[in-house]
Amino acid sequence: MLLVLILITIVMIYDYTFPYPVNTSYSTQIKDRNGVLLHAFLTSDDIWRMYAELDEITPLLRKTILFKEDKYFYYHPGINPVAIARALLLNTTRGKKVSGASTITMQVVRMLEPRPRTYKNKLIEIWNALRLERQFSKNEILQLYYNLIPLGGNVEGIKSGSILYFGKPPQLLSLAEITTLTVIPNNPRFLNPRTGGDRLLAERNRWLIYFKEKGLFTPQVIDDALNEPLTAIRREAPKAAPHLSVRLKRQTPDKAIVKTTLSQTIQQQTETLVSNYMNRIRTFNIQNAAVLIVNNETMEVEGYVGSANFNNPVDGGQVDGVRAIRSPGSTLKPFLYALAFDKGIVIPQTVINDVPSNFDGYEPENFDRKFNGPVTVAFALSHSLNIPAVKLLQKVEMKGMVEGLKKAGFRTIEKQEQDLGLSLILGGCGTTLEELTRLYATFARGGNFASLNYLTDRSSSAAESELISEEAAFLTTRILAEANRPDLPNHFDHTFRLPKIAWKTGTSYGKRDAWSIGYNKKYTVGVWVGNFSGTGVPELSGANIATPLLFDIFNTIDYNASSSWFTPPSGLELRKVCAHTGDVPGEGCEEIINGEVIPGVSIFKRCEHSKPVFVNEELTVSYCGYCLPPSGTVRKHFPNFEPELIAFYNYSKIPFPKIPPHNPNCSRIFENRPPQIVNPREGAEIFIQKEHASEIQLLCHTSPDVHHVTWLVNDRILQKAPPSQPVFFKPPIGVVKISCADDKGRNTDIVIFTKQF
Repeated sequence: MLLVLILITIVMIYDYTFPYPVNTSYSTQIKDRNGVLLHAFLTSDDIWRMYAELDEITPLLRKTILFKEDKYFYYHPGINPVAIARALLLNTTRGKKVSGASTITMQVVRMLEPRPRTYKNKLIEIWNALRLERQFSKNEILQLYYNLIPLGGNVEGIKSGSILYFGKPPQLLSLAEITTLTVIPNNPRFLNPRTGGDRLLAERNRWLIYFKEKGLFTPQVIDDALNEPLTAIRREAPKAAPHLSVRLKRQTPDKAIVKTTLSQTIQQQTETLVSNYMNRIRTFNIQNAAVLIVNNETMEVEGYVGSANFNNPVDGGQVDGVRAIRSPGSTLKPFLYALAFDKGIVIPQTVINDVPSNFDGYEPENFDRKFNGPVTVAFALSHSLNIPAVKLLQKVEMKGMVEGLKKAGFRTIEKQEQDLGLSLILGGCGTTLEELTRLYATFARGGNFASLNYLTDRSSSAAESELISEEAAFLTTRILAEANRPDLPNHFDHTFRLPKIAWKTGTSYGKRDAWSIGYNKKYTVGVWVGNFSGTGVPELSGANIATPLLFDIFNTIDYNASSSWFTPPSGLELRKVCAHTGDVPGEGCEEIINGEVIPGVSIFKRCEHSKPVFVNEELTVSYCGYCLPPSGTVRKHFPNFEPELIAFYNYSKIPFPKIPPHNPNCSRIFENRPPQIVNPREGAEIFIQKEHASEIQLLCHTSPDVHHVTWLVNDRILQKAPPSQPVFFKPPIGVVKISCADDKGRNTDIVIFTKQF
């Protein structure tokens, strides 16, 4: 007894010190949220060896294999002494190998460590089988067997055979298909679908008849299996979501199964929609598109299409458009407006001038190269006007905008921070579809920012941070939802089965990138269309090219879904504002509307869109308090336009009420509102070519009562002109003083610096 205990102790110490090595590499499998196989990769040694989980081993599969290979698997310690004795007797009496007596455990050992078939190696195999049984449970050993059995060529394991020969997971295999897979290991070289279809069918049927004779299954089940045609052919491995699959494999190279948040249905639908849509627009020389679909509640990515065709090397099909750095066009504008709401700078009803403007030499234009004059903030955002956006960025300040984008995970902008200017809001920066879609999902989540989830083993309740307020998110969402849908421009209200969405488009400079990003309570979908080569296309625009695909996707994945929409947060209030400015009504404000404000945050400014002026009854002369006659006058309100708007009206020949000329008999000297030189800017540095000196444009804004101005350069008269008329001149090299004097005696001076190159 003592000797037995000593031997047991030695064996236990040996097993603990030298555990049996099971270092099998498996093909990486990318699965969807429900466990459906989306994509599979070869192992490092170019084998299709797909790991089968225990729940993929069905009772039918287990019963068939155990009966055929090892009936007493659950009863022996790794070797079957009776089978070994019988094999020795038969092999000795007949003078040749008739029976091998290998248990499933011994077969696993042989597959883990292949050795020549000798009696010495058989003893080693027996010893290792005993070690394997001491180290692993029966189910784990059976699972190893399922994953390692050879099925012809470079196919190993029941899971691989099921996918590559029958195009289905093991759970869906019929008895005939299971029997087919179990007989291939008997002679993988000759019994596989590629080389021995007829032999494979005959061997399958032979075993089915044997099962019938032994009563393993009912006669009817066996007869049905015998009548089932052999459908085993070599198929391609699943290749859905290739860009995300490659990405995740690189992140987890040693993981056999990667369970993603993707939905196979949504992924398949989206890939088909992208492919079909690109076939329609490829005649425009537009070759690629990328799509990202996010579940707003969980931030899980349910659809990921990196390009129109992963297998197209000519057009960069393997480039991942979801992560490619591109110019965002106007897609950052909603975030800017939300920041402006949160800073209290504007409300949706605030009026801003969409007129030609110069920002220290930067003169942006609208996409249609037209100007709209005074527009509300809501109109400016819904129509994606450029000049109001740049003006708003000036007020929000570049630092505030960049800091907000950095908090939202815009890594490229973080790197470019020192080189960014006002053109940032029109696409003068770099970003990705992934970053933009995540940002828009923040609007859908009431301003709460969270990282995207790609894997199901990550916490569904990702850490959140408030990027913008719920009120700002709602105001921005409502503006973005008011634009007419291109698929249903007039009758959306009668199509209740189609999802309502808020959406924004963008087109980069040179028409190289077209964007359209939309969201509702359930999904956020980001779409990019363009060429990975960066080639611009005249027809490329977010509204005309990217948006149709966006709505195709929404109408497919969210058709007939809940029609619930975002509700106004309790933190929003209504107050009366002037329709001309969006400010609190003041004297002369006759058009009063409701304005949405964030209490304690939104600006509280008294409206000054008009000012009272005393004029004669004929409205031909105006008076100041100094020269106001005792009778014969009336008090009338006139527009108090900013100089830039007056210049726009004059230049465009748009009539507007003007204050009559001041009383010519008044001797008072007016000192208010001198001319404002808007181009060039004070302190500007201008480089001039040595041989081809270019001209500089002089432009000013003046009070409405000014009829002409006089321009001076270095105190020498240059030209007399109407206030709205641009004046051009060739500046000298060095320090240049520019003066502008109006006909009321008011004067403004600036200094610029010119250099030659």
